[in-house]
Amino acid sequence: GLHVDLSIDGCSDSDGEKMYSLDGEELWFADFINHRGVEPQPSFIDHVSYVEGAYEGAVANQQVCRSNLKTIREAMKDIPLEN
Repeated sequence: GLHVDLSIDGCSDSDGEKMYSLDGEELWFADFINHRGVEPQPSFIDHVSYVEGAYEGAVANQQVCRSNLKTIREAMKDIPLEN
């Protein structure tokens, strides 16, 4: 059958998110507070592991995200708000 595969990346000035899920179940997320990747899968399933370096990649993507956020803010600062 068909499956729904999802990856979420997001950032703000003070926080960030990187998460992978399959069929609505979280498979992996970056724990930026404890500096590690977490695989919150129950013990009764065949465990899915992500490649070594997934957390480091998530950290690098957060830097890119924050840089893009800064660029977008600067580009939009003079655009008037419309009703």
